[in-house]
Amino acid sequence: MATETSAETGASAANEPLHISGKSELDEVIAEHEVVLTDFYADWCGPCQMLEPIVKKLAADTGATVAKVDVDANQQLAAAYGVRGVPTLVLFADGEQVEEIVGLQGEDQLRTLIETYTD
Repeated sequence: MATETSAETGASAANEPLHISGKSELDEVIAEHEVVLTDFYADWCGPCQMLEPIVKKLAADTGATVAKVDVDANQQLAAAYGVRGVPTLVLFADGEQVEEIVGLQGEDQLRTLIETYTD
């Protein structure tokens, strides 16, 4: 079974979402990248599936790094960030959590939020 080691992509923003497999990996991504949009999701979640193409586009088109955390596989990590519903998006800037959004959001709203911290 192959595991993704996406956090080892370097300090520039990744063009694809990074799949996170634990707290230390997320901490490393947050430390290495100026702005990180973290998508806490579940495979069975309809709104999460609707959000998937939006976060992929944001990863490709913005200065933010997009991280994805499967809450079923990473229950302790989700709990550590107070995630009670999915999708939950947590935005980190300069290593600090600056925003948390619960529920499906539109691309324009998320892009504007990211640009607030990348300019």
